[in-house]
Amino acid sequence: MKILIGDDHVLFREGLRRLLEQLRENATFAEASNFDELLDMAASKDEAYDLVLTDLRMPGWPGFSGIGMLRDRQPNAKVVVVSASEAQSDVREALENGAAGYIPKSSSVKIMLSALDLIFSGGVYVPATVLREGIEPDQRGGSVIPPTDPQLEQLLTQRQREVLDRLREGKSNKQIAHELGLSEGTVKIHMTAIFKSLGVRNRTQAAMAFPQSHSA
Repeated sequence: MKILIGDDHVLFREGLRRLLEQLRENATFAEASNFDELLDMAASKDEAYDLVLTDLRMPGWPGFSGIGMLRDRQPNAKVVVVSASEAQSDVREALENGAAGYIPKSSSVKIMLSALDLIFSGGVYVPATVLREGIEPDQRGGSVIPPTDPQLEQLLTQRQREVLDRLREGKSNKQIAHELGLSEGTVKIHMTAIFKSLGVRNRTQAAMAFPQSHSA
């Protein structure tokens, strides 16, 4: 696996690299200290990256369109934001511009590893703190179901709410299956039912559209 890291803090890049080595022993890394350098490295025809990690507002940052620029240059890579910002607007803009996840720098090692594992497995990671607070309607009129709506609880079974709670924590199907004593196939069946009940198409939309349940 080839990983490209863009951040203007050397110590953070080093720490992130060591963390990623725990997930992928044979990973190789490239690093950039500003966005222009990151974009140039992503544009190299000689390198195909599997994962691109980028900070927000580092030197040369062009705005959230930068995520799309990275995706254009590395179409097969997952582009993930790792930022000190936990603002809902930043999370929304990152996801709407194609980010495969948004990981706050304040995350614990355990959460960051779980988030990256989910992303490697094909999921999209959204910070649990942002989901608990709810996502505000965007300027184009989009909205989500209010997190205080008690009728939403009735849409899902108890087991489905337990699955959804763990989805919101950024856990993969394999992790959810292990915690709940289910097979991965059963978890997938529950996921399909959850998506259908909530009228959504993927894990991210399900997590955003439903408040934290009270299965504990």
